[in-house]
Amino acid sequence: MKKVAIKNWVVDIVCVLLAGVIVGTAYYFFQNSNGFAPGGVGGLATITYYLLSDKVSWSILMVAFNLPIFVLVGIFVNKKLGIMLSAYILIQSFMPQFYEFCGANAYCEANNAEDFNVVFACIATGVISGFGFSIMLRRFGASGGTYGISALLKKAHPELNIAYVSFIMDASVVGIAFFVYGMRITPVICTLLNLFIANVIVDHGLSGLKSGYKFEIVTANPTELSAELLNELKHGVTEMKVHGMYSDTDKYMLVCIINKRQIGQMMKIIKRHPDAFASFEKVNEVFGNFKRKV
Repeated sequence: MKKVAIKNWVVDIVCVLLAGVIVGTAYYFFQNSNGFAPGGVGGLATITYYLLSDKVSWSILMVAFNLPIFVLVGIFVNKKLGIMLSAYILIQSFMPQFYEFCGANAYCEANNAEDFNVVFACIATGVISGFGFSIMLRRFGASGGTYGISALLKKAHPELNIAYVSFIMDASVVGIAFFVYGMRITPVICTLLNLFIANVIVDHGLSGLKSGYKFEIVTANPTELSAELLNELKHGVTEMKVHGMYSDTDKYMLVCIINKRQIGQMMKIIKRHPDAFASFEKVNEVFGNFKRKV
């Protein structure tokens, strides 16, 4: 039990470190110098940084805006979660300072990057930061200050729908960005695009890296068909007895989960059995012994 607890802590720390580095890298190279903000509490910190005209570093503002929230999460919601989120925001905020110290140039017009386009910058921010967010959400169910505020409000008011809190935070950042960045529409579009892309990446990350496709095949001759599936696809097959209401006959349903690249092979096998009726759907995550032991 102690070894399991230690292993969990090690995995937690690695996830926090990796996510913090990824998100901090995205913010330094593609966001901070290009005049648009991310959503939530981080977006408010970025807007404040822009308003102060570099008088206070972005890293300090990120910590100042987020760390108190995560400390409160640790006190009132979950101690371990508060610690991990605090470490995450510290690492994320440290990365721009590290890159600046190393003299790394951000992707921005000021640095005369070839073929500079602010849209490319917000796309890159959404893709890279979304990957970092998905690591935190898969491991801890949280990725930033907006979650912290939502969790604290949920603790005080259990009946509250926290989805509205996230929406209000993101919408407020988008609205404020319009006025802060010179009442120009481009920063607003970039902020929206960044939010959308990051959420798409997060959705894909949460849906699972080990995805598959579940086939349900109804047939009157399961033995031969299941043998072909086992031998050619190397995946297990589950057999269930079913009753066809239209034909009023007993049949069998074979259930088999395969990889995406095996769909074509599966179709060829099914076509060899004219009596078979099949349907399939995507499975977002596969656990356990996915591949049949040979």
